[in-house]
Amino acid sequence: MLVTNRRNMFFYYKKEKEIEHKLQALFSLARQNGFSIVEDAKDATIIISVGGDGAFLQAVRKTGFREDCLYTGITQAEESGLYCDFNMDNFDEMLHSMVHEEMEVRRFPVINVLVNGETSFECLNEVSVRSTIIKSIVIDVHIDDMHFETFRGDGLIIATPTGSTGYNKSTNGAVIDPIIPCFQVSELASINNNRYRTLGSSFVLSQDRQLSLKIIQDGNDYPIIGLDNEAYSIRNIQNIAVTLSNKVVKTVKLKNNSYWDRVKRTFL
Repeated sequence: MLVTNRRNMFFYYKKEKEIEHKLQALFSLARQNGFSIVEDAKDATIIISVGGDGAFLQAVRKTGFREDCLYTGITQAEESGLYCDFNMDNFDEMLHSMVHEEMEVRRFPVINVLVNGETSFECLNEVSVRSTIIKSIVIDVHIDDMHFETFRGDGLIIATPTGSTGYNKSTNGAVIDPIIPCFQVSELASINNNRYRTLGSSFVLSQDRQLSLKIIQDGNDYPIIGLDNEAYSIRNIQNIAVTLSNKVVKTVKLKNNSYWDRVKRTFL
């Protein structure tokens, strides 16, 4: 089932001569194995990013977090990535695996981010909220309808399970198994004193919870919101609501290459 109805490939990559030259050989291999190369991502059933994790995140975002296609990533020789199972040197192995159905489909959770009750975004990795001025940001943190804490510091990171190995991990957040439908909140340089008191550690919320962040308007009216690997400056941010989306991103992996295999290979 993996390949019989999935034959249209779209490649997402930087339009650089060196990469385009290398890709010509991959395009030929794909066509020889019965795949078509399409110019528009809307016509694709398989979307392939070329590059590391950053390129994969961009490919998913730029093509609209599609649920009706499969995503996969290939890296160049010097790159590695937790989202990418293949590199340009073993592209033929990837095609062989697809043709002979030696792959598995995995489903990665996505978080939904609603800004000021108006503008909605999706994230595969994480959303971060940070001060844009040399001043700590103050945020009232609510879990569902309960006021949980008032945070003061550099900002907050809300990560998906797959995003837990990125920015979140660098702040001593936990690495979460992506089969668990949840999201994690981690602090950036929180201030704890007689006036401000936070949990002081990361915490994990289930798929049924809503996290609400109210930005205290004290000069940090224009914080930077990082959505995966893109930064957005949105005027007059007052509140941000984060929930686990019903949407998932479907990717393909080799049967002997689990998420924890790649975590071990990357970090240990």
